[in-house]
Amino acid sequence: MKREPIDVRLDRFCRNHPNFGIPHLMNIVVAATVLVYLLDMFSLGSASALLSFSRYAILHKFQLWRIITFVFVPEGSSLGVFGFAVSLYFYWWIGSMLEREWGSARFSLFYFLGVLFNVIFGFLAGYSSVFYLNLSLFFSFAALYPDMRVLLFFIIPIKVKWLAAVDAVFFALSIVTSLLRLDIVGALLPVIAVLNFLLFFWSDLTDAVNRRRRRHQHQHSHQTINFKKATQQAQQHKGYIHKCAVCGKTDTDYPDLEFRYCSKCNGYYCYCPEHIFNHVHIQ
Repeated sequence: MKREPIDVRLDRFCRNHPNFGIPHLMNIVVAATVLVYLLDMFSLGSASALLSFSRYAILHKFQLWRIITFVFVPEGSSLGVFGFAVSLYFYWWIGSMLEREWGSARFSLFYFLGVLFNVIFGFLAGYSSVFYLNLSLFFSFAALYPDMRVLLFFIIPIKVKWLAAVDAVFFALSIVTSLLRLDIVGALLPVIAVLNFLLFFWSDLTDAVNRRRRRHQHQHSHQTINFKKATQQAQQHKGYIHKCAVCGKTDTDYPDLEFRYCSKCNGYYCYCPEHIFNHVHIQ
């Protein structure tokens, strides 16, 4: 019995548990992040230091709240107030759009799994962050709405798929830069952040790979190459594209006829309707 893909099983879980999750989850995440940001302004970063993920503090000081509160630490605060506000707006907007498309159960499971992967990684590496997890939301959004146009900097219209490509380049540069600094934790964080995307879009990704492979095989098959050569030669020298290998009729002389090619002949041989099923196969 063929095993179902992981994304199909996740979909079934969400359908069977429609009340799972937290409605308007990104509203809560963004509001809590803003609150921590304001507390940092008056405490010189003490709030983030108390709430961020720390394996040592969790295991040795029993500060268990850090397993959850690290989600609300404002990682983009170095961008300034305006940059931080814009990044939070995009997180909220994309998260809300995904929840509207998927429903609260599926989006909550998507985000919870992302947080869980980061928590597991944090216990292994000693530190974790949801910075790349929030950025990875854009990959899911681009997979659902690739041709939607958004206003970059609220001015420049651009398709979502191109912004996702820029996001992917940023992820790749972050990994390479971290590896050059021998920062293994920094290099793995972007990878961990896209695991939930891979889980939820596994079938779509594998279907896209299979379509690309079939298209490549078709374009480079012996029959396709022969057909392209025959078509090019016919257009250049004979003035027709299709010619029956039995009677010699061409699409130039008989434009209303439907010419077809025989898959059982050894080569790319064309036949008119009269001879497509009435000819000796060429081997």
